[in-house]
Order: sequence, then structure tokens, then C-alpha cells
Amino acid sequence: MIGPIAPRTVTDMSQTGALEITSAARADVPLILALIGELAEYENLAHEAVATEESVATALFGARPTAEALIARVAGKCAGFALFFHNFCTFAGKPALYLEDLFVRPEFRGRAIGKALLTHLAALAVARGCARFEWQVLDWNQPARDFYESLGAQPVSAWINYRMSEDALQRLAAQAS
Repeated sequence: MIGPIAPRTVTDMSQTGALEITSAARADVPLILALIGELAEYENLAHEAVATEESVATALFGARPTAEALIARVAGKCAGFALFFHNFCTFAGKPALYLEDLFVRPEFRGRAIGKALLTHLAALAVARGCARFEWQVLDWNQPARDFYESLGAQPVSAWINYRMSEDALQRLAAQAS
């Protein structure tokens, strides 16, 4: 983790109560796992959601954390989360911020919570000296694409994503011996 994340309270203008964005705590791991499950359902990828409380706790709070998370709450109720990590921009010679997941629960959508999370992360990226802030969105998720583009984000069509899943990763790693 590079630098702290300061808690932030934002007035939620569309409803009573305030929106609070804070860094996830170890006690939030079951909540984060539930949010991951809700996101997987929304994306029709529940069959891929195999994370456990232990794996999430290790990733976020283990001896060598590999990710961070923010929790958004409205009037004390969990509204959503953002899970992110740092990668590196070699051409700029600086860190970059990669948003792995952003999810706002359906009952809280339309209240600028996603925007508040992205704004918080953008400010964090600037404070940490990041060269860029990136994420992916499923091609069929037009509401998310429209939302991101309304904030000034642009799709990067010049790059093709590649992924090596666990089985292929194991096979390739076996060739290292």
C-alpha cells in the first residue's frame, strides 16, 4: 500500500443522510466477499466467484497486501465498494492505479455513489503520484460505459486484453523447472 486513504464524508444531495467513504477494515472482509458475490451475479459471472474470506483477507490485510478496498456507506448502510491496486507505468516511470471492481448496490444507484468512489480514487491516484487510473468494463454493460465516458474516461481500443487463467498459468509455470 502506498500512502494512507483518508476517510471522506460527502453530502448525498439526493437522499437524506451522508455518504461516507472509508478504507476497508479487516472486519469488513465478510461484507466485501458478499459485495463480490453481488457483483458477480450482476455480471452473470457467479460461476467464477470462488474467493473466500481467507483469500480476501490475505489480499487486503496479509503480510504483503496486494489490493486495497473502499467501502461506501449511506446512513451507516453499505452502499457499495471499490477494490483497487497499484500497477506500474513503465513509460512514465510512475505507479498507476488499477480499479479491479466498482459496485454500487441496486437500491443505492442513481445517487452519485459510483461517482464519489471514482472521484475519491482519482484524488488518491493524484496524491500518490500515479501516471494513470485504469479499469475495464464488460462490453455489454452500456450503462457503466456511458457513466464512465460522462466522467471523461475513454475506451482504449488499441489494446487487446489477454488473460491466463489458473490452469494455463499452472501449465506455463511448470515449464520453468
